[in-house]
Amino acid sequence: MGFISTRFAGTDGVSLETAKWADVFEKAGFTCFYFAGELDRPAKQSYPVKEADFRHPDIKDIFSNCFGSSVRGRFVTEKIYEVKQKLKDHLYTFIEKFELDLLVPENSLTIPLNLPLGIAITEVISETGMPAIAHHHDFFWERKHFTINACWEYLNMAFPPHLPSIQHVVINSSADNQLSLRTGISATIIPNVMDFENPTPVSCSLDSDKNRPASDKYASDVRQALGVADDELLILQPTRVVKRKGIEHAIELVHRLEMKAKLIISHASGDEGYDYERRVREYSKMMAVDTYFVANIINEQRGKTKNGRKVYTLQDIYPHADLVTYPSDFEGFGNAFLEAIYFCRPIVVNTYSIYTIDIKPKGFSVIEIDGYVTDEAVRKAKKILTDPELRRKMVTHNYEIARKFYSYSVLREKLKNLIFDCTACNKIKNLV
Repeated sequence: MGFISTRFAGTDGVSLETAKWADVFEKAGFTCFYFAGELDRPAKQSYPVKEADFRHPDIKDIFSNCFGSSVRGRFVTEKIYEVKQKLKDHLYTFIEKFELDLLVPENSLTIPLNLPLGIAITEVISETGMPAIAHHHDFFWERKHFTINACWEYLNMAFPPHLPSIQHVVINSSADNQLSLRTGISATIIPNVMDFENPTPVSCSLDSDKNRPASDKYASDVRQALGVADDELLILQPTRVVKRKGIEHAIELVHRLEMKAKLIISHASGDEGYDYERRVREYSKMMAVDTYFVANIINEQRGKTKNGRKVYTLQDIYPHADLVTYPSDFEGFGNAFLEAIYFCRPIVVNTYSIYTIDIKPKGFSVIEIDGYVTDEAVRKAKKILTDPELRRKMVTHNYEIARKFYSYSVLREKLKNLIFDCTACNKIKNLV
């Protein structure tokens, strides 16, 4: 299996879901290899190429000249083809070096952050007829800043391509509908998943006194490290600080709870700039809400910062949260939703479209807002935070629903059917 993307590193949704797919493949007897611009996978299974990273200077230059304008210069076209050819050569070497049977482009044929990479993958598959499973997380038409562009021919060609050897996977029914309407491509829906059939001791055992999952020794001091006192609530916003995450709603909710609490934001602004973070900081001051940005001590692995502070994983933080806020305006699916359920945390959800269409009908019990914080949402949040038995029933109910619809067994069955159609791969017997 050859996974291809701009990066496989950190805790972004593509990297996380790729790791889950790889886990299922490897347990079935496959070996997984990785092609990307940034990689934290085992070196012997990795093929790093700088130009595959969407943050590479050449890729950023191409992006800035192709989006936000309706005409691109000739030099941009020449650069696209120059970088595409280099990536294409590397892809052929990647396939030959690891003797790959199947390619799995992860969002690299979906959202055009790296135009040359998408074109290169498309041409390689077209030229070789190699079977591929294209895993699509968020399409360009779902983001308004891609609608004005000077590269429609490339988007129509490669994002995604319509080739006979490619099977397409989307993560929600809306994406399936739009993909079919816009391109005529049929897709398989495979939602994001977590290993609900194998809960960790932290995720499933509740402390009877505080109604929180038990924590291991390393993470036992999380609340102290975050500056949360024993008599304060820890409200967790487990997302990056970007506009579509709707963090103002979380701030308003904490303000209106009128309870001693701190709002903890786990991730940094990232590559989308810092204007929104400044807005969140200002709004927190206006609403008199203690909001902590703690990305400096949260990483994908435990360790120490340069100044000696303890570093925790997000999984270390969840068990200590009294409430999780997830007021996003838009999500392709919503990993943080499943994580909160996995760690038995009550959650506040803005009714973004995919939640409303795909997730809510499953029967989850959550605190909902619909674009703004209501008195009912505040009342329900207070009730959950002050009634341990109600809270316990809620998180237990949610866990059982997630086990049924979003576990690894769902992923395994879906992938088995896809691989069955990839006739170049003779290892299907391992999955049957």
